[in-house]
Amino acid sequence: MENYVLANSIQVFCVAAPSFPAGIMEAHQKLHELAPFTTGRKFFGLSRPENGAIVYKAAAEEQYEGEGAKNGCETLVIRQGNYISIVLHNFMQDALSIGNAFRQLLAQPGLDPEGYCVEYYLSDKDVRCMVRLA
Repeated sequence: MENYVLANSIQVFCVAAPSFPAGIMEAHQKLHELAPFTTGRKFFGLSRPENGAIVYKAAAEEQYEGEGAKNGCETLVIRQGNYISIVLHNFMQDALSIGNAFRQLLAQPGLDPEGYCVEYYLSDKDVRCMVRLA
């Protein structure tokens, strides 16, 4: 586990998963139809409890202002600040690794109660799981 500083807020547009966790892959597939994977764009998975259920959103960094609205998507901001994080390498080889990482992170004190569990995809093999600190 390590501290990670997100120096700048990131404006993203999202595709909500129809269910959690079963709908995660579907949300990412729909997102990538709108925003194909490129090295110049950041991709995320965002989740948190809302109204008693876990809500999951696949998200892509906006490349220009209004890109999300143009695509008919919800937009939000991943807030800059201090995060607690775990980097997972070859995460696809262990289907439970992301969930296990977030269980460890969510057990830490001082978390932002309004924050998201953020999956920051560093590549197609590596992901930084992170939770914002208050």
